[in-house]
Amino acid sequence: MLTYGDRIRELRKKKINDTLLKREQNGYTDLDDFGTVPLPAGYRVEPWYNSKNGSFYGYDGMSENFCRVMDAHPPYVDPLEMLCGRWRDMLVNYRGDVHYMPKWRQKQLSIKELEASGVTAQWSKRWDEIRFPYDELKPLQKKYNITTGIDGDAHFACDYSIGLSLGFGGFLEKINKYRAVNPDKKDFYDAEEKCVKAIIRFIDRHTDEIKRQLETEKRPEIKENLEQMLAANTAVRLKKPETFRQACQWVAYFNCASRVYTRDGAGFQLDTLLLPYYENDVKNGILDDETAKFLIANLLLIDPHYYQVSGVDKNDNDLTNHLSYLVLEAADMINISANLTVRVHENCDREFLKRSVYYLLKNKNGWPRFCCDKTLTEGYMRNGISKEIARKRIAVGCNWMCVPGKEFPMNDTVKINIAKVLEQALSDMKDSGERSTQRLFELFTDHLIAAIEVTAKGINLHLDHQWEVTPELIMNLMMENTLEKGLDISQCAELYTIGVDGAGLAVAADSFGALEARVENEGLLSWDEVYENLENNFEGINGERVRLILNSAPKYCGGNTVSDKWAKRLTDVWVEKVKAQAMPGKRQLIPGWFSWSRTIEYGSVVGATPNGRKKGEPISHGANPNPHFRVDGAVTAQSSGIAAVQCGYGNTAPLQLEFDPQLALDKKGVDIITRLILGHFAEGGTLININILDTDKLMAANKDPDLYPDLVVRVTGFTAYFASLSPEFRQLVVNRFLTNM
Repeated sequence: MLTYGDRIRELRKKKINDTLLKREQNGYTDLDDFGTVPLPAGYRVEPWYNSKNGSFYGYDGMSENFCRVMDAHPPYVDPLEMLCGRWRDMLVNYRGDVHYMPKWRQKQLSIKELEASGVTAQWSKRWDEIRFPYDELKPLQKKYNITTGIDGDAHFACDYSIGLSLGFGGFLEKINKYRAVNPDKKDFYDAEEKCVKAIIRFIDRHTDEIKRQLETEKRPEIKENLEQMLAANTAVRLKKPETFRQACQWVAYFNCASRVYTRDGAGFQLDTLLLPYYENDVKNGILDDETAKFLIANLLLIDPHYYQVSGVDKNDNDLTNHLSYLVLEAADMINISANLTVRVHENCDREFLKRSVYYLLKNKNGWPRFCCDKTLTEGYMRNGISKEIARKRIAVGCNWMCVPGKEFPMNDTVKINIAKVLEQALSDMKDSGERSTQRLFELFTDHLIAAIEVTAKGINLHLDHQWEVTPELIMNLMMENTLEKGLDISQCAELYTIGVDGAGLAVAADSFGALEARVENEGLLSWDEVYENLENNFEGINGERVRLILNSAPKYCGGNTVSDKWAKRLTDVWVEKVKAQAMPGKRQLIPGWFSWSRTIEYGSVVGATPNGRKKGEPISHGANPNPHFRVDGAVTAQSSGIAAVQCGYGNTAPLQLEFDPQLALDKKGVDIITRLILGHFAEGGTLININILDTDKLMAANKDPDLYPDLVVRVTGFTAYFASLSPEFRQLVVNRFLTNM
């Protein structure tokens, strides 16, 4: 008889095999694992285009193509699992831009289609530039290498309690109710209804597949499981879920649909929202802890959405409960790519925190990560938000938080390359009458203001027209006031706290620090020598000597260095200018430091910089220091340095750590990491992503990733299989690796 342990082992093997098959189909992907499974042979979708640029937009375009992709998805029923359903494909693969497409999709296109979808096409494909052009913004957007947020999607969080209280049938009833109230919004309601019915058809195909498997299944324990799976599917087709299993199955189906639609990955407070179902089932004698853990493990296997556990309510009460522990044990049971966040606060259950650290050390797979309630809540309240609402803001993305159901923050879609801003300031100062770090900072500030202004214009364009381009038809179902008013969430959110991230802090801070130290204070180099070598990319007779002089200057996160002081000064001006930017209505900009996985992309357009970085090399990662910033006490030094550059308004400047602590899996080892986490948060930190890595294993996997196909790393805010990453991104993880505590 198969035990849960037997089934988990087989599921993990299949997961690793699927990961390698997906790499063959997709090529290298420097993205989240997503929980997808390989495409079946013969899979094909014929998209419907409603724009002459070869893409689709609006209520009709998005709903029609969502239905086509969902209807093309075959059912996924593994009799070893308790839940069913998987997603494989997403709408963006058909929007037209070839550089967004996986390898399998490119192979499906004809030569003519490939040429039409190339990056040199007249119009963007994700954004409808025919109707909503922004040519006047592009020169400055390019000048400062801005990720504009225009065409961004799904970077907010649903309120899953809405969906769990209604079910898919309840969505249809609500749509019909408010269609009658708002007859002028017929197109909106028709599109929403069309999408919900596509999800129900998706469930029906799974129900049919379960019935088919039941006809031939001989193993009694698996046959019983399929019968229970059938009952759960039948229940959640139209009705709201009533049991723990039904709730998990309902969430799995919704997550598949939202992923297909706009790659949404924002989950919910896993341990509190599912707690009533757990407690009721236990009370009724239909659920035990081992089964609950297996169900949660299955949910994490289906999709590594960003889930939060633990936390604190508006009255400062700890939310940790028995299910919180079961979530950790379930994640440990399946031990795959996961995006669990533990919320740490003053009254948190210390034993739960230490248990979280124990699993981080035990599995060395980059989970969980940790966020700080105090700095995030108090910071978010500075935007005029109440404590009650601020406490509801949960960690549901790479670097970002969101208030479920209420907030439309566009987080992690808008970024300004600070290294590029510095490059423009250096260019302006070259031929000016005054050359000094003070003058450079003044010019940097002027360019920063211009970059923020054009960024704000792009954000406003996006918010004004998103409903006409990419309305959030799936996530609208679980947002406040959307179905009630017949409006897309981009039009009717209660909160518009728009995240704007700066990228390349360490490059800029180390550049200012090197110039002050080596040129102004020590006189080792002249400004002319610096400019000559920047233009020559540190090549020529003295190039390497000059580069080493600059590169050896005290660096950011070195410990109260000249570059640490510049990092703080750059943070202060960044925060000041972002918050000073005027926005219409309820919209306001919220500063943070984060690069996502764009360090290579951003660095490719920046010339040589005064910190000794050569032209085209990657910029620094997020708020992290540049690699090799110092060799002794690196972890604690990095922790203190990043704590000092928090932006203070509720968005993060994450501490990203990769190191081999060589600690035993015992109380002492757990205590050391726990103190590191609490120490960083006590200094003002917001979010910690930690890769506990084995040095030899990491280096071997970098040479041949297939040696360790199960190795998971936290690339940035997300976890991914190391074997799926491109060689360039694998090297970035290695470059960030620290060897000392």
